[in-house]
Amino acid sequence: MHRRRCRSAILALGVLASLLVPTTVAAPPAAAAPSGARNVIVQLFEWNWPSVASECTNVLGPKGYGYVQVSPPQEHVRGNQWWLAYQPVSYRIESRKGTRAQFQSMVNTCHAAGVKVIVDAVINHMSGQDTPGTGWAGSSYSHYDYPGIYQTQDFHHCGRNGGDDIANYNDRYEVQNCELVNLSDLKTESDYVRSKIAAYLNDLLALGVDGFRLDASKHMPAADIAAIKGKLSRSAYLVQEVIYGAGEPIGPGEYTGNGDVHEFRYGKDLARMFNNERLAYLRNFGEAWGYLPSGSAEVFVDNHDTQRDGNVLTYRDGAAYALANAFMLAWPYGAPTVMSSYTFSSRDQGPPSDANNKTLNTTCYSGWQCEHRWRVVANMVGFHNATQGAAVANWYDNGYQHIAFSRAGKGYLTINDEGSAITGRSYYAGLPAGRYCDVIHGDYANGSCSGPVITVDANGWFAANIPAHDAVAIHVGARLS
Repeated sequence: MHRRRCRSAILALGVLASLLVPTTVAAPPAAAAPSGARNVIVQLFEWNWPSVASECTNVLGPKGYGYVQVSPPQEHVRGNQWWLAYQPVSYRIESRKGTRAQFQSMVNTCHAAGVKVIVDAVINHMSGQDTPGTGWAGSSYSHYDYPGIYQTQDFHHCGRNGGDDIANYNDRYEVQNCELVNLSDLKTESDYVRSKIAAYLNDLLALGVDGFRLDASKHMPAADIAAIKGKLSRSAYLVQEVIYGAGEPIGPGEYTGNGDVHEFRYGKDLARMFNNERLAYLRNFGEAWGYLPSGSAEVFVDNHDTQRDGNVLTYRDGAAYALANAFMLAWPYGAPTVMSSYTFSSRDQGPPSDANNKTLNTTCYSGWQCEHRWRVVANMVGFHNATQGAAVANWYDNGYQHIAFSRAGKGYLTINDEGSAITGRSYYAGLPAGRYCDVIHGDYANGSCSGPVITVDANGWFAANIPAHDAVAIHVGARLS
């Protein structure tokens, strides 16, 4: 019987180090926007605006990321927890992550680097504070009173469960008309409320934003989102947060008419395959598993919510997390989002901040994880871009934890998550003959590779030894001159 092992007991430290080392990035040419198909999103969770701008120029653009998803930019309640940004008190672009001017500069800088900007937009609710207060930028508020914006008549008051909170997710009315953990629930069927929300989104569009992640979309009817979308000043990319729940009446599929939808099952199932079951089962991963259509799905190994709620792989899982991201970026299902987070020891812990709770500049140490810079993750973005549109071919598995497949004529990935090395075998890549950089272990730049080189022969085969919990990846965009 093939049994899963205790990963921490046998994971080779040398392998782990090679997977997690930050990739090197060559200085980009002045004002040159990267070219090619680029749809990988990176979520720079709780990064401040100057740090996002710098990252677009120095890392995201050169490594081929197409979009950066930034945390909610509007004025929020005071404190130091991560969820402050999800309790807005006004639509002013002023938060602990920076000023309106800094936000505008960030958007312009990212665009100059060829990176589009997606804003995490909180439009389902306002704050969840029962006592009146003053927001980050000085706006006064109470639970159902936001001067100049909303008053009590602009919110749902469902009259259920004592405090109006959602208790039964099998009741559509309750999920969309009661309060999510005491957050004042906006009456999104009201044209007045829709117009206020659209005005906020249009303000962001005027600043150059390219799209929105609509937080808590499940708690708004799809028709309400469609009506708000209809008030936007121009087209924008939309992805909606709709968490799948087995047997629940509200499902992610009913939102695809508005735009993309998060496929939350993806990360949980991927973790299950790595932790408890078999990578061999991934042979038809995607729509065959009951997921959303690929063209409507946005997928991720983890995000800011799921990494706190368990049942997914996170930065704490080291090499397994890196390999799961490699698979996601190589596999042609959905639009992938890479998580970039900070270390936390408690669920509510906020980002590295100063004494006034203002978010510190990201340095990729001192608490910031910067998973998107890990060599295997950053370099597999290039693999994803180089293999766009190519079908899966030449699938191989050993029935357990060793898999391999090509993206026909464009790239090849093999993952060995067994407890011992795979040696003495060859792989049919189906790639043109030549020498290729193994982008799992080396950086490709200017026709040369900083790591191992894989030679594909005239018949499309190559030989390689794959250590335990490791991988090899090659693609036509990293072929040596």
